[in-house]
Amino acid sequence: MKVALITPAGRGSHAGNRATATRWAARLRELGCRVRITGPEEAPAGWRVDGQAPDLVMALHAWRSHGAILAGRRAFPAAALAVVLTGTDVYRFQHSHPEAFGESLAAADVLVGLHDALAEDLPAAVWPRLHVVHQSALPLPPAAPRPGRRHFAVLVAGHLREEKDPLRAALAVRELPAASRLRVVQLGGAVEERWAQAAFEEMARNPRYRWLGDLPRWRVRQWMGRARLMVISSRMEGGANVVSEACVAGLPVLASDIPGNRGLLGSDYPGYFPVADTASLRGLLRRAEAQPAFVDDLRRRVAAQAARFTPEAEREALARVIAACGLSL
Repeated sequence: MKVALITPAGRGSHAGNRATATRWAARLRELGCRVRITGPEEAPAGWRVDGQAPDLVMALHAWRSHGAILAGRRAFPAAALAVVLTGTDVYRFQHSHPEAFGESLAAADVLVGLHDALAEDLPAAVWPRLHVVHQSALPLPPAAPRPGRRHFAVLVAGHLREEKDPLRAALAVRELPAASRLRVVQLGGAVEERWAQAAFEEMARNPRYRWLGDLPRWRVRQWMGRARLMVISSRMEGGANVVSEACVAGLPVLASDIPGNRGLLGSDYPGYFPVADTASLRGLLRRAEAQPAFVDDLRRRVAAQAARFTPEAEREALARVIAACGLSL
């Protein structure tokens, strides 16, 4: 089977859409598919796989790939079309650009979401076409670093941009009692210069906060081993891979109470705080530092989710998407 995988994040990008496309290409090849990754700016003539028309077009991002979705539908009418819905698709562009969003959904044979609560924010008419693929992650290696005793390290991993509310954890550890061991380490590039400036200013005034910038994957995984907690403070998420990574690593999570986090961690997870609520996050962080049993409970809960985020589960879910498109492997 020939698959054209369309992503708006170009080669070399560390954006989540590119990571998803690269990982899914590997899973699809394990299923015996031939895969070409391309961008929405490339004409459909360039989507051919080994010179042949694709059997399946998978387009990440209903809004950013909108033009490519319609062009691909015209160029390859016999191909199945799956549109993968991102967080900004569902929680922003569905409302700010409803016509383009709606056209992309209407063109798709199958819609793909990345978390289990996505349907609650989509029209009921599209639910029968919606399938969920949980993003996979690999366990930390046995030689990965372990948390130190001097500090209670809290990790924030993700690019600094508005949707991530990136400095919330830093704000939460300002002006704590001197005896507190809480420290926040933030990883990820600044999408805009203003976020880099804000991070530098925060470091200058907040000795409990460090921003290390955009690090290679292996360094991020080292920090996951060193951390005692991860904070995911996003205002919107389509199903962040960093949640999968934390679960597989057994790293407890404190997360904003949004559908994209509840759809991965479960509605009864006790580590949620209201979006942008610094005081609530500070309370959870101080509770985690003071109550090891609370952290142990969070760790058990994330570990219980880990089986949903294996490469094997992701591959099986992609196989179900292909079957829903009416195609055979």
